[in-house]
Amino acid sequence: MLEEDMEVAIKVVVVGNGAVGKSSMIQRYCKGIFTKDYKKTIGVDFLERQILVNDEEVRLMLWDTAGQEEFDAITKAYYRGAQACVLVFSTTDRDSFQAIDSWKEKVEAEVGDIPTVLVQNKIDLLEETVIKNEEAEALAKRLKLRFYRASVKEDLNVNEVFKYLAEKYLQRLKQQTAEETEVVHTTSNKIGVFNTTSSNVCNQSSSNGREVITLRPNKQRTKKTKNPFGSCSLL
Repeated sequence: MLEEDMEVAIKVVVVGNGAVGKSSMIQRYCKGIFTKDYKKTIGVDFLERQILVNDEEVRLMLWDTAGQEEFDAITKAYYRGAQACVLVFSTTDRDSFQAIDSWKEKVEAEVGDIPTVLVQNKIDLLEETVIKNEEAEALAKRLKLRFYRASVKEDLNVNEVFKYLAEKYLQRLKQQTAEETEVVHTTSNKIGVFNTTSSNVCNQSSSNGREVITLRPNKQRTKKTKNPFGSCSLL
């Protein structure tokens, strides 16, 4: 694990137009159920699931956001703090496909670049498709995103979507941890090199014209501490 007894929690926002299957996807993944009855999400909804990824305990907190424009002000606030994102469009809804760019921009405006996947839902309805395979693949390539064709109804590729995001986030987290450790080591090698006007500092000029600062020990700080028990005697 990254640290002993540490649990990694990942906030994942699932975004896209209304009726593309966002709520159903989260319900399927977290509860293993599917309902074909559509119920519009008001604002946001939230579910979570704990999984094991590469021997790491990961808690996925899935935020289901409303796809209607009237809820934009509410849902944008919930994007903040997100660490991963699922962009969803429906096989049978061309408007949802064309809106993906806009959804991606909304998320990035709040949280910047985070692990993201593109999901084409409802591929069990291929006879009703209004989106060509080449179009979907071209969109994923242009946005530089991992692309999944999924069917929440048939439970196809739902687990794979969230597993990929968890792995991607852990990979990024470990990379950031390594970079921070590198910075700490680099900084520790430069302790004592700083601008100061103290009388304990002697300024010299190096050959390249830069000012070199040499620190001299402060006698008051380096003086041996007096033993507080030195004047005590045993009775």
